[in-house]
Amino acid sequence: MHFLHQLSDALILFGPWGVLLLSLLDSFGVPMPAVMDALLIYVAWKSPDRAWFTAGMAVAGSIAGNCALFLAARHGFRRFIKPPEPGSPQKFRGWFQRYGLVTVFIPALLPIPLPLKVFVVSAGMLHTRSGQFIAVVVLARSIRYFGEAYLGMRLGQDAQAFLNHNAWTMVGVALGLGFLLFWLIRLNDRRRNRAAAM
Repeated sequence: MHFLHQLSDALILFGPWGVLLLSLLDSFGVPMPAVMDALLIYVAWKSPDRAWFTAGMAVAGSIAGNCALFLAARHGFRRFIKPPEPGSPQKFRGWFQRYGLVTVFIPALLPIPLPLKVFVVSAGMLHTRSGQFIAVVVLARSIRYFGEAYLGMRLGQDAQAFLNHNAWTMVGVALGLGFLLFWLIRLNDRRRNRAAAM
């Protein structure tokens, strides 16, 4: 926690551009579980006048990092991406084939450790439409990061405890939104298929 405070203070001095960089690295695959969320809440609490802009930079960095990983997988840069091993990665890919971009939306939305990178790579390798992928990431990360900025401004240090206390409620809401998104994507695909068949 002391390191997080030092990092937060440095990034507050450096500005929201530091959050942009951290978010980009986190989304591209550098493992930093929960650091981004705690940092954004802390920055919003300490510097509320910059909270919204900082959240916007976090969203932008996350979009850039996830899109870079998605495109690397899509265009076959396999030397930068580990090949799937038997077991869990194959199971995650199977989930993606069954549920589509919902598997990206839910872990991108929730501030709890979930295997987002595996689903981003699966989306790229299975040639998911870029526009749909970007829209899902933008929606999920905007809800998450702007929501955390709001909590940071309103609750300060208690925001993290609030998130921990309401974790299952957030999971339920995310699942509900995920199923709605799944239905909308399927409906859109059916309309496209009908239009193509005419």
